[in-house]
Amino acid sequence: MRQRILHNHRIILRAPEPEDLEIMYKMENLPEMWAVSNVTVPYSRYTLKRYIENCRNDIYNDGELRLMIQLTENQKVVGTVDLIDFTPLHERAEVGIAILEDYRKQGIAREALELLRDYAFKQLHIHLLYAYIAANNNASLHLFKACGFTEGPVLKDWLRDENGYKDVYLLQNIATSSF
Repeated sequence: MRQRILHNHRIILRAPEPEDLEIMYKMENLPEMWAVSNVTVPYSRYTLKRYIENCRNDIYNDGELRLMIQLTENQKVVGTVDLIDFTPLHERAEVGIAILEDYRKQGIAREALELLRDYAFKQLHIHLLYAYIAANNNASLHLFKACGFTEGPVLKDWLRDENGYKDVYLLQNIATSSF
């Protein structure tokens, strides 16, 4: 039986296409996403268009990998999943995931994260995946733990928003010999 890579019965993870510009524009410019990243200004359509055009979607050349989360049933894009800050020497990368609000709490994020994890370990030969998650983000903490990430140290006052500073957990998933 042929092994499935980057897809299952419900979703497919695929490279960004020009027609994804509007969904990427919408997602990248959600202020609640800025609170968990290092972004402080909106992205322009021009910038995102250039990103799509210039991205080779090769983690070894780009240092990152963005994949669109698309439903197989109707081809609708419902989110993105990323490997960023890829460090080939140490075979590690940070993971990020974003799901449109209407598609949350349906198991899509878990399936996407599991597909990405398996791809990173089996195909890209990444040894360690990690994520920074705000201590008060129970949904994301639960998601990553359900996908085999273990909770590491607390990073005090790591994120700042209009309400002050927030602690962050560092979560890690290390490839096992079964990958």
